[in-house]
Amino acid sequence: MELRHLRYFVAVAEEGSLTVAAERRLYTSQPSLSRQIRDLEYEVGAQLFVRSARGIELTDAGKAFLDHARLALAQVEAAREAARRAARPAKPTFAVGFLSGQEVTWLGEATRVLGSDLQTLEMTVSSEHSPDLAEGLSTGRLDVAFMRAEPNRPDLTYVTVAREPFVVLMPSDHRLTDHKEIDVRELANEPFISGSDVAGPMRRAIESYLAANALDIEPAHRVHNLTMAMSLIASTRSVALLPAYAEKLMPWSVVSRPLKGEPPVIELVVGYSKDNRSPILSMFLSRVDQLKR
Repeated sequence: MELRHLRYFVAVAEEGSLTVAAERRLYTSQPSLSRQIRDLEYEVGAQLFVRSARGIELTDAGKAFLDHARLALAQVEAAREAARRAARPAKPTFAVGFLSGQEVTWLGEATRVLGSDLQTLEMTVSSEHSPDLAEGLSTGRLDVAFMRAEPNRPDLTYVTVAREPFVVLMPSDHRLTDHKEIDVRELANEPFISGSDVAGPMRRAIESYLAANALDIEPAHRVHNLTMAMSLIASTRSVALLPAYAEKLMPWSVVSRPLKGEPPVIELVVGYSKDNRSPILSMFLSRVDQLKR
């Protein structure tokens, strides 16, 4: 019994026709295919097909044989692919993390900076909260991350690549959508969404801005990701101050407006571990100025 016998058998079983299997899948003649099937049945010691008004059908023996034939072919293909992978030289890996949502803008920028070097390495991408990114850098799970600068991380180094203004997000039919700009004092009596402890840098930036404007707003909800914020804005008719990159992720039910006057800003940084000696990281950092906005 040879592999071609199994391939021929599976093709006939799936097509339900010797003619169709021969012409469309196996590119051989029907008489030749019939001989191969007879040889297989002789090797197996049982009839695998019977002719019926609907074409070629599997016998009970054929049905039992089909699953094993498919498994054998799949295992052969897996073995072939494993051998191909082993024959290829292993590529160095470069793990890049993104603050959830920021990959929309910055993944393309990261690949642009890597340029032709991307072809010689295996790049992995993850999207996480900033504290998790910091932990990933510290443990070596990540090489570099687009994130917020996390406090109390002396083992990490940060390079600022962008400063994002905050904007006001609200339901698309909110009364304040008539305004081209929003005075932050207009938000004083609105259900307000702020950041949780997980989104510490964002939360601190919002609280500092509200305090500077003599506003004491107790949030109705605290969130740690943009998806949750968007859902709550639409469902609870709340408002929120969020970094401008959130505008790229807004559903139709949410709109944004700029703040009147000087808005608060928050930095997006490229973080990495001081102990990471990866030559790919060194190359990436040598080009990091290409990212700055």
